[in-house]
Amino acid sequence: MDRVYLETKLDASDDGSIEGFAWKYDQADRIGDVIQKGAFSGTSLPLPMLFGHDQNDPVGTWDVADDAADGLRLKGRLLVNEVTRAREVRALVRSGAVRGISIGFRTKKMTPRSRGGRTITELELLEASLVTIPMHPGAQVTSAKTAVRALTLAASLQRATAQLARRN
Repeated sequence: MDRVYLETKLDASDDGSIEGFAWKYDQADRIGDVIQKGAFSGTSLPLPMLFGHDQNDPVGTWDVADDAADGLRLKGRLLVNEVTRAREVRALVRSGAVRGISIGFRTKKMTPRSRGGRTITELELLEASLVTIPMHPGAQVTSAKTAVRALTLAASLQRATAQLARRN
């Protein structure tokens, strides 16, 4: 069997731009909560960007909250020129060690789900944090300029390469 090797190189921008899904509407989080489209309608911007929900560890701001058809998408900026910790977090995001986004909110309207969790129809979004493991499996950084896209592409190529190797 021939081995196939894949090498990737990442070049993330230094301006700290970052974007991702804060919540995907088509799936529940790890405890069964579902947030419906429109629940984020009262979101005030800019929204604090924290690391690990630590209110003493702000690393940037989310400046755009797009309530898209598939979920809440956030765009913002790590304050890499102003905050030392933001530069450290950017390095973690670039390396792929931190890929998740997790939201901190106060529930305003909800109904219990029959198999556990809640269906949330209205909430107050307080912050969105960069985290290693988000509560919602679909809540993830999708771009830190090119770094996360390159990591996603590399993972897809590695899966395809492994599948091809199994067929041979």
